[in-house]
Amino acid sequence: MVQPLMPKATAVWLVENTTLTFDQIADFCDLHPLEVQGIADDEVAIGIQGIDPTSNNQLTREEIERCQRDPKASLKAAKRELPPPKKRTKGPRYTPVAKRQDKPDGIAWLARHHPELKDSQIAKLIGTTKNTIQAIRDRSHWNSQNIRPRDPVLLGLCSQGDLNAAVVKARRAAERAGITLPAPVEVEHTPEPEPSTEKDPYGLFR
Repeated sequence: MVQPLMPKATAVWLVENTTLTFDQIADFCDLHPLEVQGIADDEVAIGIQGIDPTSNNQLTREEIERCQRDPKASLKAAKRELPPPKKRTKGPRYTPVAKRQDKPDGIAWLARHHPELKDSQIAKLIGTTKNTIQAIRDRSHWNSQNIRPRDPVLLGLCSQGDLNAAVVKARRAAERAGITLPAPVEVEHTPEPEPSTEKDPYGLFR
């Protein structure tokens, strides 16, 4: 059953203007019967103005009257001329505009340090396309000369938890398929400069 657009406001109106049972109202509004009883007792939805479901073509008067005559009957929503809004499917991860220029660096880092990851997994982690990943792999990307592999977690392009989960999944899939994975490139760390042993002739840092 399609849930009313504003279930609590609809429930308030049905409680105040009909003799429908709490169970009938709860079933139609996708609420718990005790929550509907709380509305009737002015303990729930305080301050919420009721909305007439017949005014927005969610219910018909005939349907309300039918269910008032039969407490065991269930309310059936009126057929709508407009199709219900489609649920948003999971698509590429949204990346703020300020960080989009870092995506190629993150892709290059993943391809270098986690060769077990498929392009589809990298695309999901970074929020990019397979064509972009392939261009970075074969260095045909328009900005290849300026791409520097950088950890996408540190760049804020994905979380460490999501990356770890993708790596574990990819390794298990490779093991099941009997595929020997290439060794990942070790992460390079820039050594910290050693403190200068030169004496301070002016005594500024004593």
